[in-house]
Amino acid sequence: MKLNWKKSSLVIAVAGALLLTVAAVAFSHGHRMQGPPRGGGFHGGPGPRDGLGPLRDLKLTDDQKAQIKKIADSFEEGNKALFDQMRALHSSEPDPTSGTFDEAAVRTAAESRAKIQVELEVSHAKMMSQIAGVLTAEQKAQLAAKRQQFERQGPPPPPPGSAPEP
Repeated sequence: MKLNWKKSSLVIAVAGALLLTVAAVAFSHGHRMQGPPRGGGFHGGPGPRDGLGPLRDLKLTDDQKAQIKKIADSFEEGNKALFDQMRALHSSEPDPTSGTFDEAAVRTAAESRAKIQVELEVSHAKMMSQIAGVLTAEQKAQLAAKRQQFERQGPPPPPPGSAPEP
C-alpha cells in the first residue's frame, strides 16, 4: 500500500490543531485535574501559574492582564454548560467492552460530543479574538512568531519501542 504523504500530513496537522485547540480551551478556562495523575508522572514544577500560558512572555501591563482575565472568566462562565454536557456525555457513554456493542449508541454519543466540541472551538476562537484586541501590534507579532515556532516543531516523535510504519 502506497502512503499519500500529503493526505497523511494534512490529517496529522488537523489532528494536532484540534488537540491544541482542546488543550487551549481547557487551559484558558482554568479547568484543572484534581488529584495526582494516573500512574504517577508529572506533579507540577517551577513556573508561574497565572493562567496566561503563551501570553506570559509578552510583557503585558497590569491593565492588559486584568482585561484578559475578565475576558477569560467571562468565556469560562459561558462555556460551563458545554463542559457539563461533555462530562455528562462521557459518563453516560456505552461501554464497548460490556459484551454487546451498540453502534448506533456509540455513533450518537460521538456526534453529540463533536457538536459540543465545535461550539467550544468557536467560543475559544472568539475569546482569542477579543484577547488579541487587548494586545499591542508588537505583542501580536511576538505571539504570531511563537505560534509559527510551535507549528514548525511538528508532532512529537513516536514513543520508544513502537514499530515504525512502512
